[in-house]
Amino acid sequence: MPDRLYVVRTALIVALGGFLMGFDASVISGVVRFIELEFGLSTIQLGWAVSSLTLTATLGMMVSGPLSDRFGRRAILFVAALLYGISAIGSALAPTFAFLVAARMLGGLAVGASLIIAPMYIAELSPAHMRGRMVSFNQLNIVIGISVAFFTNYLILRLGQSDAGWAQALAFGDHTWRWMLGLETLPALLYFVGLFFVPQSPRWLIMKGREAEALPIMELAVGREAAAIELSEIQASIAREAQLEKGALRDLFVPAMRFVLTVGIVVAVLQQITGINSVFFYAPVIFEQSGIGTDASFVQAIFVGLTNLVFTVVAILLIDRLGRRPLLGVGLSGITIAMFVLAFGFYQATYTLGPEATEIVAEHAQALQPLVGQTFTSDVTFKSALQRELGADVARLYESELIAEAISMNPMLILFGILGFVAAFAISIGPVMWVLFSELFPNRIRGLAISFVGLINSAVSFLVQLVFPWQLATIGSGTTFLIYGLFAAAGLVFVLMVVPETKGKSLEELQRQLVTSPARVKAGKS
Repeated sequence: MPDRLYVVRTALIVALGGFLMGFDASVISGVVRFIELEFGLSTIQLGWAVSSLTLTATLGMMVSGPLSDRFGRRAILFVAALLYGISAIGSALAPTFAFLVAARMLGGLAVGASLIIAPMYIAELSPAHMRGRMVSFNQLNIVIGISVAFFTNYLILRLGQSDAGWAQALAFGDHTWRWMLGLETLPALLYFVGLFFVPQSPRWLIMKGREAEALPIMELAVGREAAAIELSEIQASIAREAQLEKGALRDLFVPAMRFVLTVGIVVAVLQQITGINSVFFYAPVIFEQSGIGTDASFVQAIFVGLTNLVFTVVAILLIDRLGRRPLLGVGLSGITIAMFVLAFGFYQATYTLGPEATEIVAEHAQALQPLVGQTFTSDVTFKSALQRELGADVARLYESELIAEAISMNPMLILFGILGFVAAFAISIGPVMWVLFSELFPNRIRGLAISFVGLINSAVSFLVQLVFPWQLATIGSGTTFLIYGLFAAAGLVFVLMVVPETKGKSLEELQRQLVTSPARVKAGKS
Protein backbone atom coordinates (compact mmCIF):
# COMPACT_ATOMS: atom_id res chain seq x y z
CA MET A 1 0.00 0.00 0.00
CA PRO A 2 1.28 3.49 -0.79
CA ASP A 3 2.17 5.69 2.15
CA ARG A 4 0.18 8.86 1.48
CA LEU A 5 1.60 10.51 4.57
CA TYR A 6 5.13 9.92 3.27
CA VAL A 7 4.30 11.65 -0.02
CA VAL A 8 2.54 14.55 1.68
CA ARG A 9 5.30 15.05 4.26
CA THR A 10 8.04 14.99 1.63
CA ALA A 11 6.14 17.36 -0.65
CA LEU A 12 5.57 19.81 2.19
CA ILE A 13 9.25 19.87 3.13
CA VAL A 14 10.37 20.40 -0.45
CA ALA A 15 7.69 23.04 -0.96
CA LEU A 16 9.11 25.06 1.93
CA GLY A 17 11.31 26.55 -0.77
CA GLY A 18 8.08 28.06 -2.10
CA PHE A 19 7.46 29.65 1.30
CA LEU A 20 10.88 31.30 1.17
CA MET A 21 10.28 32.45 -2.39
CA GLY A 22 6.92 34.00 -1.44
CA PHE A 23 8.33 35.65 1.67
CA ASP A 24 11.44 36.93 -0.13
CA ALA A 25 9.39 38.34 -3.00
CA SER A 26 6.68 40.07 -0.95
CA VAL A 27 8.63 41.30 2.05
CA ILE A 28 10.02 44.03 -0.21
CA SER A 29 6.49 45.51 -0.45
CA GLY A 30 6.87 46.87 3.08
CA VAL A 31 10.43 48.00 2.49
CA VAL A 32 10.07 50.16 -0.62
CA ARG A 33 8.85 53.34 1.08
CA PHE A 34 11.65 53.19 3.66
CA ILE A 35 14.51 52.59 1.22
CA GLU A 36 13.08 55.11 -1.26
CA LEU A 37 13.56 57.85 1.34
CA GLU A 38 16.73 56.50 2.98
CA PHE A 39 18.64 56.06 -0.27
CA GLY A 40 16.86 58.83 -2.27
CA LEU A 41 15.72 56.52 -5.08
CA SER A 42 14.12 57.47 -8.39
CA THR A 43 11.11 55.49 -9.69
CA ILE A 44 13.35 53.31 -11.87
CA GLN A 45 15.80 52.73 -9.00
CA LEU A 46 12.86 51.77 -6.80
CA GLY A 47 11.69 49.35 -9.48
CA TRP A 48 15.22 47.98 -9.69
CA ALA A 49 15.34 47.37 -5.91
CA VAL A 50 12.20 45.25 -6.25
CA SER A 51 12.90 43.53 -9.56
CA SER A 52 16.62 42.77 -9.07
CA LEU A 53 15.70 39.57 -7.25
CA THR A 54 13.67 38.42 -10.24
CA LEU A 55 16.49 39.23 -12.66
CA THR A 56 18.84 36.71 -11.08
CA ALA A 57 15.91 34.35 -10.51
CA THR A 58 15.84 34.20 -14.30
CA LEU A 59 19.46 33.04 -14.28
CA GLY A 60 18.70 30.61 -11.46
CA MET A 61 15.89 29.08 -13.49
CA MET A 62 18.10 28.77 -16.55
CA VAL A 63 20.89 26.84 -14.83
CA SER A 64 19.10 24.97 -12.04
CA GLY A 65 17.26 22.53 -14.30
CA PRO A 66 20.37 21.24 -16.11
CA LEU A 67 22.33 21.24 -12.83
CA SER A 68 19.61 19.19 -11.17
CA ASP A 69 19.77 16.70 -14.04
CA ARG A 70 23.45 16.30 -13.31
CA PHE A 71 23.73 16.53 -9.51
CA GLY A 72 20.19 15.70 -8.38
CA ARG A 73 17.13 17.70 -7.40
CA ARG A 74 17.87 17.60 -3.66
CA ALA A 75 21.45 18.87 -4.01
CA ILE A 76 20.29 22.02 -5.81
CA LEU A 77 17.61 22.64 -3.17
CA PHE A 78 20.31 22.52 -0.47
CA VAL A 79 22.22 25.24 -2.32
CA ALA A 80 19.04 27.29 -2.64
CA ALA A 81 18.37 27.10 1.12
CA LEU A 82 21.91 28.31 1.83
CA LEU A 83 21.58 31.22 -0.60
CA TYR A 84 18.26 32.28 0.95
CA GLY A 85 19.93 32.60 4.35
CA ILE A 86 22.97 34.52 3.11
CA SER A 87 20.75 36.88 1.12
CA ALA A 88 18.52 37.62 4.11
CA ILE A 89 21.45 38.50 6.35
CA GLY A 90 23.15 40.57 3.65
CA SER A 91 19.96 42.51 2.84
CA ALA A 92 19.33 43.32 6.50
CA LEU A 93 22.85 44.64 7.02
CA ALA A 94 23.15 46.47 3.67
CA PRO A 95 25.01 49.80 4.18
CA THR A 96 24.27 51.08 0.67
CA PHE A 97 21.66 50.73 -2.06
CA ALA A 98 24.13 48.83 -4.27
CA PHE A 99 24.88 46.36 -1.47
CA LEU A 100 21.16 45.81 -0.90
CA VAL A 101 20.59 45.11 -4.59
CA ALA A 102 23.54 42.68 -4.65
CA ALA A 103 22.17 40.78 -1.64
CA ARG A 104 18.71 40.65 -3.20
CA MET A 105 20.17 39.34 -6.45
CA LEU A 106 21.91 36.54 -4.54
CA GLY A 107 18.54 35.57 -3.12
CA GLY A 108 17.15 35.62 -6.65
CA LEU A 109 19.35 32.67 -7.57
CA ALA A 110 17.68 30.71 -4.76
CA VAL A 111 14.23 31.83 -5.91
CA GLY A 112 14.90 30.63 -9.46
CA ALA A 113 16.23 27.27 -8.29
CA SER A 114 13.43 26.54 -5.84
CA LEU A 115 10.71 27.63 -8.29
CA ILE A 116 11.98 25.19 -10.89
CA ILE A 117 13.21 22.22 -8.85
CA ALA A 118 10.57 21.95 -6.12
CA PRO A 119 7.56 21.29 -8.43
CA MET A 120 9.71 19.07 -10.65
CA TYR A 121 10.79 16.94 -7.68
CA ILE A 122 7.27 16.67 -6.28
CA ALA A 123 5.83 15.66 -9.67
CA GLU A 124 8.48 12.96 -10.05
CA LEU A 125 7.70 11.48 -6.63
CA SER A 126 3.89 11.74 -6.50
CA PRO A 127 1.39 9.18 -7.84
CA ALA A 128 -0.66 10.45 -10.79
CA HIS A 129 -3.95 10.80 -8.86
CA MET A 130 -2.24 13.04 -6.26
CA ARG A 131 0.21 14.88 -8.46
CA GLY A 132 -1.84 18.03 -9.06
CA ARG A 133 -2.47 18.58 -5.35
CA MET A 134 1.07 17.71 -4.33
CA VAL A 135 2.69 20.03 -6.89
CA SER A 136 0.24 22.72 -5.81
CA PHE A 137 1.75 22.52 -2.30
CA ASN A 138 4.60 24.57 -3.71
CA GLN A 139 2.21 27.32 -4.78
CA LEU A 140 0.41 27.00 -1.43
CA ASN A 141 3.68 27.58 0.38
CA ILE A 142 4.46 30.52 -1.87
CA VAL A 143 1.21 32.20 -0.88
CA ILE A 144 1.71 31.33 2.78
CA GLY A 145 5.10 33.02 2.51
CA ILE A 146 3.47 36.04 0.89
CA SER A 147 0.85 36.20 3.65
CA VAL A 148 3.42 35.87 6.41
CA ALA A 149 5.55 38.61 4.82
CA PHE A 150 2.60 41.01 4.72
CA PHE A 151 1.77 40.20 8.35
CA THR A 152 5.33 40.46 9.68
CA ASN A 153 5.82 43.73 7.79
CA TYR A 154 2.79 45.20 9.55
CA LEU A 155 3.87 43.73 12.90
CA ILE A 156 7.36 45.21 12.60
CA LEU A 157 5.88 48.54 11.49
CA ARG A 158 3.74 48.61 14.64
CA LEU A 159 6.65 47.53 16.83
CA GLY A 160 8.63 50.42 15.41
CA GLN A 161 5.91 52.75 16.70
CA SER A 162 5.69 50.99 20.08
CA ASP A 163 6.83 52.46 23.40
CA ALA A 164 7.70 49.01 24.77
CA GLY A 165 11.23 48.92 26.14
CA TRP A 166 12.19 45.67 24.40
CA ALA A 167 10.96 46.95 21.02
CA GLN A 168 13.01 50.12 21.42
CA ALA A 169 16.05 48.12 22.58
CA LEU A 170 15.87 46.08 19.36
CA ALA A 171 15.60 49.33 17.36
CA PHE A 172 12.50 48.35 15.37
CA GLY A 173 11.80 52.03 14.81
CA ASP A 174 15.28 52.93 13.56
CA HIS A 175 15.78 49.77 11.48
CA THR A 176 12.24 48.86 10.43
CA TRP A 177 13.05 47.72 6.92
CA ARG A 178 16.19 45.85 8.04
CA TRP A 179 14.15 43.75 10.47
CA MET A 180 11.63 43.04 7.72
CA LEU A 181 14.32 41.64 5.45
CA GLY A 182 16.43 39.85 8.07
CA LEU A 183 13.55 37.79 9.45
CA GLU A 184 13.84 35.43 6.48
CA THR A 185 16.97 33.88 8.00
CA LEU A 186 14.85 31.70 10.31
CA PRO A 187 12.78 29.82 7.67
CA ALA A 188 15.90 29.50 5.49
CA LEU A 189 17.63 27.61 8.31
CA LEU A 190 14.56 25.43 8.83
CA TYR A 191 14.49 24.56 5.11
CA PHE A 192 18.14 23.59 5.07
CA VAL A 193 17.64 21.20 8.01
CA GLY A 194 14.38 19.78 6.61
CA LEU A 195 16.02 18.73 3.32
CA PHE A 196 18.09 16.14 5.19
CA PHE A 197 14.82 14.20 5.65
CA VAL A 198 13.98 14.20 1.93
CA PRO A 199 15.01 11.34 -0.43
CA GLN A 200 16.42 11.73 -3.90
CA SER A 201 13.93 11.91 -6.77
CA PRO A 202 13.23 8.29 -7.84
CA ARG A 203 13.02 9.22 -11.51
CA TRP A 204 16.38 11.00 -11.29
CA LEU A 205 17.90 7.92 -9.64
CA ILE A 206 16.59 5.72 -12.45
CA MET A 207 18.00 8.14 -15.03
CA LYS A 208 21.38 7.61 -13.34
CA GLY A 209 21.03 3.82 -13.38
CA ARG A 210 20.41 3.55 -9.63
CA GLU A 211 17.19 1.50 -9.76
CA ALA A 212 17.97 -0.31 -6.48
CA GLU A 213 17.86 3.01 -4.64
CA ALA A 214 14.82 4.27 -6.51
CA LEU A 215 12.52 1.27 -6.04
CA PRO A 216 12.06 1.52 -2.22
CA ILE A 217 11.21 5.22 -2.57
CA MET A 218 8.67 4.49 -5.30
CA GLU A 219 7.10 1.66 -3.27
CA LEU A 220 6.53 4.06 -0.38
CA ALA A 221 5.03 6.65 -2.72
CA VAL A 222 2.77 4.53 -4.98
CA GLY A 223 2.75 0.98 -3.56
CA ARG A 224 4.71 -2.13 -4.54
CA GLU A 225 2.73 -3.19 -7.61
CA ALA A 226 2.40 0.30 -9.04
CA ALA A 227 6.10 0.95 -8.35
CA ALA A 228 7.11 -2.09 -10.42
CA ILE A 229 4.90 -0.95 -13.30
CA GLU A 230 6.16 2.65 -13.15
CA LEU A 231 9.77 1.47 -12.92
CA SER A 232 9.27 -0.57 -16.07
CA GLU A 233 7.64 2.37 -17.88
CA ILE A 234 10.39 4.79 -16.86
CA GLN A 235 13.12 2.35 -17.90
CA ALA A 236 11.44 1.85 -21.27
CA SER A 237 11.12 5.60 -21.72
CA ILE A 238 14.77 6.13 -20.83
CA ALA A 239 15.81 3.32 -23.17
CA ARG A 240 13.97 4.98 -26.04
CA GLU A 241 15.52 8.32 -25.20
CA ALA A 242 18.97 6.77 -24.90
CA GLN A 243 18.90 6.28 -28.64
CA LEU A 244 18.74 10.05 -28.96
CA GLU A 245 21.47 12.53 -28.19
CA LYS A 246 21.64 14.00 -24.70
CA GLY A 247 19.02 16.68 -24.16
CA ALA A 248 20.12 20.07 -25.47
CA LEU A 249 18.46 23.42 -25.99
CA ARG A 250 17.91 22.70 -29.68
CA ASP A 251 15.74 19.72 -28.70
CA LEU A 252 13.12 22.15 -27.41
CA PHE A 253 12.55 23.48 -30.92
CA VAL A 254 12.07 20.25 -32.86
CA PRO A 255 8.63 19.87 -34.51
CA ALA A 256 7.43 17.27 -31.98
CA MET A 257 7.93 19.77 -29.15
CA ARG A 258 6.22 22.68 -30.88
CA PHE A 259 2.82 22.20 -29.26
CA VAL A 260 3.94 21.76 -25.63
CA LEU A 261 6.54 24.51 -25.94
CA THR A 262 3.95 26.94 -27.29
CA VAL A 263 1.58 26.16 -24.43
CA GLY A 264 4.41 26.46 -21.90
CA ILE A 265 5.64 29.81 -23.21
CA VAL A 266 2.20 31.42 -23.46
CA VAL A 267 1.18 30.28 -19.98
CA ALA A 268 4.54 31.45 -18.59
CA VAL A 269 4.06 34.93 -20.06
CA LEU A 270 0.38 35.09 -19.15
CA GLN A 271 0.96 34.37 -15.46
CA GLN A 272 3.09 37.49 -15.07
CA ILE A 273 1.79 39.89 -17.72
CA THR A 274 -1.54 40.16 -15.89
CA GLY A 275 0.27 42.02 -13.09
CA ILE A 276 0.30 39.64 -10.14
CA ASN A 277 3.72 40.69 -8.88
CA SER A 278 2.79 44.34 -9.18
CA VAL A 279 0.15 43.58 -6.56
CA PHE A 280 2.29 41.32 -4.35
CA PHE A 281 5.43 43.48 -4.48
CA TYR A 282 3.73 46.89 -4.29
CA ALA A 283 0.48 46.17 -2.41
CA PRO A 284 0.87 48.95 0.22
CA VAL A 285 1.83 51.42 -2.52
CA ILE A 286 -1.30 50.54 -4.55
CA PHE A 287 -3.57 50.92 -1.54
CA GLU A 288 -1.92 54.24 -0.69
CA GLN A 289 -2.97 55.46 -4.13
CA SER A 290 -6.61 54.98 -3.06
CA GLY A 291 -6.07 57.43 -0.20
CA ILE A 292 -6.30 55.19 2.88
CA GLY A 293 -2.91 56.10 4.37
CA THR A 294 0.23 54.10 5.16
CA ASP A 295 -0.86 52.08 8.21
CA ALA A 296 -4.19 51.08 6.64
CA SER A 297 -2.40 50.12 3.42
CA PHE A 298 -0.27 47.62 5.36
CA VAL A 299 -3.42 46.17 6.96
CA GLN A 300 -5.13 45.77 3.58
CA ALA A 301 -1.99 44.09 2.24
CA ILE A 302 -2.58 41.41 4.88
CA PHE A 303 -6.05 40.86 3.36
CA VAL A 304 -4.33 40.28 0.01
CA GLY A 305 -2.15 37.58 1.52
CA LEU A 306 -5.04 35.86 3.28
CA THR A 307 -7.20 35.91 0.13
CA ASN A 308 -4.33 34.42 -1.83
CA LEU A 309 -3.93 31.69 0.77
CA VAL A 310 -7.63 30.74 0.97
CA PHE A 311 -8.14 30.49 -2.78
CA THR A 312 -4.90 28.59 -3.33
CA VAL A 313 -6.24 25.97 -0.91
CA VAL A 314 -9.45 25.88 -2.95
CA ALA A 315 -7.39 25.36 -6.11
CA ILE A 316 -5.53 22.46 -4.51
CA LEU A 317 -8.82 20.81 -3.58
CA LEU A 318 -10.22 21.23 -7.10
CA ILE A 319 -7.27 20.81 -9.46
CA ASP A 320 -7.41 16.99 -9.60
CA ARG A 321 -11.22 16.97 -9.61
CA LEU A 322 -12.16 19.64 -12.13
CA GLY A 323 -8.89 19.64 -14.04
CA ARG A 324 -6.35 22.28 -15.06
CA ARG A 325 -8.21 23.83 -17.98
CA PRO A 326 -11.53 24.67 -16.22
CA LEU A 327 -9.66 26.39 -13.40
CA LEU A 328 -7.70 28.45 -15.91
CA GLY A 329 -10.89 29.49 -17.70
CA VAL A 330 -12.69 30.58 -14.53
CA GLY A 331 -9.63 32.32 -13.10
CA LEU A 332 -8.73 34.31 -16.19
CA SER A 333 -12.33 35.45 -16.53
CA GLY A 334 -12.17 36.71 -12.95
CA ILE A 335 -8.82 38.42 -13.51
CA THR A 336 -10.19 40.27 -16.54
CA ILE A 337 -13.24 41.52 -14.64
CA ALA A 338 -11.22 42.53 -11.56
CA MET A 339 -8.71 44.53 -13.60
CA PHE A 340 -11.47 46.39 -15.42
CA VAL A 341 -13.06 47.21 -12.04
CA LEU A 342 -9.72 48.61 -10.80
CA ALA A 343 -9.28 50.64 -13.97
CA PHE A 344 -12.78 52.11 -13.59
CA GLY A 345 -12.19 52.88 -9.91
CA PHE A 346 -9.07 54.93 -10.59
CA TYR A 347 -10.43 56.57 -13.75
CA GLN A 348 -13.40 58.05 -11.86
CA ALA A 349 -11.26 59.41 -8.97
CA THR A 350 -10.73 63.17 -8.53
CA TYR A 351 -8.20 65.02 -6.37
CA THR A 352 -8.91 68.32 -4.59
CA LEU A 353 -6.76 69.72 -1.77
CA GLY A 354 -8.61 71.62 0.96
CA PRO A 355 -7.10 74.38 3.15
CA GLU A 356 -6.26 71.85 5.88
CA ALA A 357 -3.80 70.16 3.50
CA THR A 358 -1.26 72.88 4.26
CA GLU A 359 -1.05 71.56 7.83
CA ILE A 360 0.34 68.27 6.52
CA VAL A 361 3.34 70.06 5.02
CA ALA A 362 3.55 72.89 7.54
CA GLU A 363 7.11 73.84 6.58
CA HIS A 364 6.09 74.01 2.92
CA ALA A 365 2.57 75.38 3.31
CA GLN A 366 3.26 78.43 1.16
CA ALA A 367 4.54 76.30 -1.71
CA LEU A 368 1.43 74.12 -1.59
CA GLN A 369 -1.00 77.03 -1.48
CA PRO A 370 -1.41 77.40 -5.30
CA LEU A 371 -2.88 73.87 -5.45
CA VAL A 372 -5.50 74.38 -2.76
CA GLY A 373 -8.98 74.27 -4.27
CA GLN A 374 -7.85 72.95 -7.66
CA THR A 375 -9.47 69.72 -8.88
CA PHE A 376 -7.42 67.15 -10.78
CA THR A 377 -9.05 64.31 -12.71
CA SER A 378 -6.09 61.93 -12.76
CA ASP A 379 -3.48 60.74 -10.29
CA VAL A 380 -0.71 61.53 -12.77
CA THR A 381 -1.54 65.23 -13.09
CA PHE A 382 -2.11 65.55 -9.33
CA LYS A 383 1.25 64.01 -8.41
CA SER A 384 3.01 66.03 -11.12
CA ALA A 385 1.53 69.20 -9.64
CA LEU A 386 2.76 68.22 -6.17
CA GLN A 387 6.27 67.66 -7.47
CA ARG A 388 6.20 70.94 -9.38
CA GLU A 389 5.23 72.98 -6.32
CA LEU A 390 6.99 71.07 -3.52
CA GLY A 391 9.92 69.49 -5.30
CA ALA A 392 10.31 65.76 -5.97
CA ASP A 393 11.80 64.79 -2.59
CA VAL A 394 9.23 66.62 -0.45
CA ALA A 395 6.35 65.44 -2.66
CA ARG A 396 7.41 61.80 -2.26
CA LEU A 397 7.74 62.22 1.50
CA TYR A 398 4.16 63.47 1.91
CA GLU A 399 2.53 61.82 -1.12
CA SER A 400 0.47 59.26 0.81
CA GLU A 401 -0.97 61.83 3.24
CA LEU A 402 -1.73 64.36 0.53
CA ILE A 403 -3.47 61.76 -1.65
CA ALA A 404 -5.56 60.69 1.34
CA GLU A 405 -6.52 64.34 1.91
CA ALA A 406 -7.32 65.13 -1.71
CA ILE A 407 -8.84 62.03 -3.25
CA SER A 408 -12.53 61.51 -3.91
CA MET A 409 -13.24 57.89 -4.81
CA ASN A 410 -14.58 54.65 -3.37
CA PRO A 411 -11.53 52.93 -1.79
CA MET A 412 -13.60 49.80 -1.12
CA LEU A 413 -13.95 49.38 -4.89
CA ILE A 414 -10.16 49.23 -5.13
CA LEU A 415 -9.94 46.78 -2.23
CA PHE A 416 -12.58 44.49 -3.77
CA GLY A 417 -10.91 44.72 -7.18
CA ILE A 418 -7.51 43.77 -5.80
CA LEU A 419 -8.90 40.95 -3.66
CA GLY A 420 -10.98 39.67 -6.59
CA PHE A 421 -7.91 39.67 -8.81
CA VAL A 422 -5.82 37.83 -6.22
CA ALA A 423 -8.58 35.26 -5.65
CA ALA A 424 -8.95 34.61 -9.38
CA PHE A 425 -5.19 34.31 -9.83
CA ALA A 426 -4.78 32.00 -6.83
CA ILE A 427 -7.47 29.58 -7.97
CA SER A 428 -6.13 29.34 -11.50
CA ILE A 429 -2.96 30.35 -13.25
CA GLY A 430 -0.94 30.73 -10.04
CA PRO A 431 -0.80 27.03 -9.11
CA VAL A 432 -1.92 25.58 -12.45
CA MET A 433 1.08 26.96 -14.37
CA TRP A 434 3.58 25.00 -12.28
CA VAL A 435 1.49 21.84 -12.47
CA LEU A 436 1.39 22.14 -16.26
CA PHE A 437 5.14 22.76 -16.42
CA SER A 438 5.77 19.56 -14.46
CA GLU A 439 3.51 17.57 -16.82
CA LEU A 440 4.06 18.89 -20.35
CA PHE A 441 7.68 17.98 -21.05
CA PRO A 442 9.37 14.57 -21.58
CA ASN A 443 11.68 13.02 -18.99
CA ARG A 444 14.85 13.44 -21.02
CA ILE A 445 14.66 17.24 -21.19
CA ARG A 446 12.17 18.07 -18.43
CA GLY A 447 14.74 19.98 -16.37
CA LEU A 448 15.95 21.95 -19.37
CA ALA A 449 12.44 22.66 -20.66
CA ILE A 450 11.09 23.86 -17.32
CA SER A 451 14.17 26.03 -16.91
CA PHE A 452 13.53 27.58 -20.34
CA VAL A 453 9.85 28.43 -19.82
CA GLY A 454 10.60 29.40 -16.22
CA LEU A 455 13.25 31.79 -17.50
CA ILE A 456 10.66 33.43 -19.75
CA ASN A 457 8.21 33.66 -16.85
CA SER A 458 10.85 35.25 -14.64
CA ALA A 459 11.99 37.68 -17.34
CA VAL A 460 8.43 38.95 -17.83
CA SER A 461 8.04 39.23 -14.06
CA PHE A 462 11.23 41.29 -13.88
CA LEU A 463 9.99 43.73 -16.51
CA VAL A 464 6.56 44.08 -14.86
CA GLN A 465 8.13 44.83 -11.47
CA LEU A 466 10.74 47.17 -12.91
CA VAL A 467 8.35 49.42 -14.79
CA PHE A 468 5.40 49.40 -12.35
CA PRO A 469 6.51 52.49 -10.33
CA TRP A 470 7.22 54.26 -13.63
CA GLN A 471 3.77 53.25 -14.94
CA LEU A 472 2.03 54.69 -11.86
CA ALA A 473 3.96 57.93 -12.25
CA THR A 474 3.65 58.21 -16.05
CA ILE A 475 0.41 56.65 -17.31
CA GLY A 476 -1.47 56.34 -14.02
CA SER A 477 -3.11 53.55 -12.05
CA GLY A 478 -6.24 53.30 -14.23
CA THR A 479 -4.41 52.75 -17.52
CA THR A 480 -1.95 50.34 -15.90
CA PHE A 481 -4.73 48.06 -14.66
CA LEU A 482 -6.63 48.35 -17.94
CA ILE A 483 -3.58 47.00 -19.79
CA TYR A 484 -3.37 44.06 -17.40
CA GLY A 485 -7.07 43.31 -17.99
CA LEU A 486 -6.64 43.26 -21.76
CA PHE A 487 -3.77 40.78 -21.47
CA ALA A 488 -5.93 38.54 -19.26
CA ALA A 489 -8.76 38.61 -21.82
CA ALA A 490 -6.37 37.58 -24.60
CA GLY A 491 -5.02 34.77 -22.42
CA LEU A 492 -8.53 33.49 -21.76
CA VAL A 493 -9.10 33.06 -25.49
CA PHE A 494 -5.84 31.09 -25.82
CA VAL A 495 -6.71 28.78 -22.92
CA LEU A 496 -10.15 27.97 -24.27
CA MET A 497 -8.87 27.31 -27.78
CA VAL A 498 -5.48 25.64 -27.25
CA VAL A 499 -4.54 24.40 -23.76
CA PRO A 500 -5.13 20.63 -23.27
CA GLU A 501 -6.33 18.82 -20.14
CA THR A 502 -3.66 16.77 -18.33
CA LYS A 503 -5.31 15.56 -15.13
CA GLY A 504 -5.15 11.90 -14.10
CA LYS A 505 -2.49 10.82 -16.60
CA SER A 506 1.01 9.52 -15.92
CA LEU A 507 3.94 11.62 -17.09
CA GLU A 508 4.87 8.92 -19.61
CA GLU A 509 1.31 8.83 -21.00
CA LEU A 510 1.30 12.61 -21.40
CA GLN A 511 4.65 12.40 -23.17
CA ARG A 512 3.23 9.92 -25.70
CA GLN A 513 0.14 12.05 -26.32
CA LEU A 514 1.54 15.58 -26.33
CA VAL A 515 5.05 15.21 -27.67
CA THR A 516 5.04 12.21 -30.00
CA SER A 517 1.85 13.17 -31.79
CA PRO A 518 0.43 16.43 -30.47
CA ALA A 519 -2.25 16.52 -33.15
CA ARG A 520 -3.99 13.71 -31.29
CA VAL A 521 -4.58 15.94 -28.29
CA LYS A 522 -7.53 18.27 -28.61
CA ALA A 523 -8.14 21.17 -26.27
CA GLY A 524 -10.59 20.05 -23.63
CA LYS A 525 -9.93 16.33 -24.00
CA SER A 526 -9.69 14.75 -20.52
